[in-house]
Amino acid sequence: MSTVPVMKPTLGAEEAEAAADAVLSGWVAQGPRVAEFEAAFAARTHATHAVAVSSCTTALHLSLVVLGVGPGDEVIVPSLSFIATANAVRYVGATPVFADVDLSTAALTGKTIDQVLTSRTRAVILVHQGGVPADVDEVRARCDPLGIAVVEDAACAAGSTYRGRPVGADALLAAWSFHPRKVITTGEGGMLTTDNPEWAARLRRLREHGMSVSAAERHAAKQPVLEEYLETGFNYRMTDIQAAVGLVQLRRLEDIVSRRRELAARYRQLLAGLPAATPVGDPVYGTTNYQSMWVTLDDDFPLGRNELLAAMNEAGVSPRRGIMAAHREPAYAGHPHIDLPNTDRLTDTSLILPLFHDMTMSEQDRVVAALFDAVGGRL
Repeated sequence: MSTVPVMKPTLGAEEAEAAADAVLSGWVAQGPRVAEFEAAFAARTHATHAVAVSSCTTALHLSLVVLGVGPGDEVIVPSLSFIATANAVRYVGATPVFADVDLSTAALTGKTIDQVLTSRTRAVILVHQGGVPADVDEVRARCDPLGIAVVEDAACAAGSTYRGRPVGADALLAAWSFHPRKVITTGEGGMLTTDNPEWAARLRRLREHGMSVSAAERHAAKQPVLEEYLETGFNYRMTDIQAAVGLVQLRRLEDIVSRRRELAARYRQLLAGLPAATPVGDPVYGTTNYQSMWVTLDDDFPLGRNELLAAMNEAGVSPRRGIMAAHREPAYAGHPHIDLPNTDRLTDTSLILPLFHDMTMSEQDRVVAALFDAVGGRL
């Protein structure tokens, strides 16, 4: 029997045809399809501007560049996040400062930010972890009066909502990912959204080596264009092939999220009889896309998280450990931080269950059976 994977991207013939059309058009680099994808994504997230880039990591990097964050500055980040969140701060020469998170949402809060605020704090990167919306209003109410910028790391949050609107609506800057583990994918790729026209214009230059005129504009011009390089930029472009796939995926977003929420609701029903384990759910102020369906094990759960992962893998099911903690990785060995009890708890006691658009009820039943069989008569 085949293994039930933790995730499979939702790709089909329409995406393949769109990619082929881009190839056959002769324009495969950043061009008209990227511009179309940007416009569609901005509309979907209620943003004024969207700037396509090569990954969410590069989006986070560029967001700090346009904010002017640099050496001597501190940026508050959750340790409980993929390591790129903290790494982006190091890219600009600033210092990432790890703050703890809320146990139910795995997100920073005004209270956890307060614990690490200093006179050097320039920005906060607020992560909508696993697609669960963070309480943006509460965090901005703490940061805005102090002149501290809030960047939303919405890598996992396409299709999630916050107070009845898409996550990222009204964000100062929001960074998005289209990695295959995300709800919609372009293979690799990312996006930055903002309502600031000056930042959007600069972001478009920065992603393309700081050029005053894009390659697409130069090729479309009827007369030779001599571009200038206005500042040190980067090669962070998205290709038209990726954007062609992204346009198809974006049209399917509502259906994909609806299906993931159906599967998550069924998981919650099936796991209701499992004591000492808490599945993730919607916060009171929003809805999650269930990019990650994680379960947190209580102290009295009959076996450890790693033991449970091993047993489920033996049964042909591939869950994953919960969200990593950057402060415990070798790359951040010796990096000073306060105690992070909730971060440590979530890192040690959570696991991510398989969930993907085409998952069958039979596959979901196998996941739940493997979990119950692993604990056996120990409940």
